[in-house]
Amino acid sequence: MKIVIIGGTGLIGSKTVERLRKKGHDVLPASPNSGVDTITGKGLAEALAGAQVVLDLANSPSFEDKAVMEFFQTSGRNLLKAAAAADVKHHIALSIVGMERLQDSGYMRAKKAQEDLIKGSGIPYTIVHSTQFHEFMAGIAQAGAVGQMVHLSPAYVQPIASDDVADVMADVALSAPVNGTIEIGGPEKIRLTEVVTRLFKATNDPRQIMADPHARYFGVELEDNSLVAGPKARLGRIRFDDWLHQHPPQKMSA
Repeated sequence: MKIVIIGGTGLIGSKTVERLRKKGHDVLPASPNSGVDTITGKGLAEALAGAQVVLDLANSPSFEDKAVMEFFQTSGRNLLKAAAAADVKHHIALSIVGMERLQDSGYMRAKKAQEDLIKGSGIPYTIVHSTQFHEFMAGIAQAGAVGQMVHLSPAYVQPIASDDVADVMADVALSAPVNGTIEIGGPEKIRLTEVVTRLFKATNDPRQIMADPHARYFGVELEDNSLVAGPKARLGRIRFDDWLHQHPPQKMSA
């Protein structure tokens, strides 16, 4: 089976490519560097020719409200048009747990626009809502940094390892479309401030963490369970502390 992975050289994409190739599938990792550009449409028709499944794992290079909306709408339209022309049987996209609850965020509005395009395309689809990746926690902490203080919401998160996400994406690629959304999350629900405390301890980061209910996440204030997966979510196996031990991250610069 031919499977095209848009964003196939990124964190999740590269791991998903590896898993699917090991199962014997013809996997094409597509990105602007490989001559496939979902914004201009360049190379899309050629990449999707003969493909049964497309996974959209691409992300916007800018998180500014207007730019991110333009990215997901333009990329989504071009990809879906090319997928329809190629008679793709299953369109899969990776999105975010809690997206629909966080529509004051420009990024989350753009993800909703992407999902709406998929749902209205007529192509059989599966949308995977994931919680935040272990690998992104350092960046989330950095976004809240002001000098030696890091202001973070004490809301709960349910971080998941990229290896667990890739396992799910590979499984979904080989499964029938659900024409709906599935949720995935990490094995433990912990407060964001606690996750970053563990990260800082592991990396000997001296910065102080301030729990601030008004600290913004992608431009929006969080409620306690804004970023937590629902009861039917598929849970990963790698806990944050185990991941820290296996993949010691570098200290973020202040």
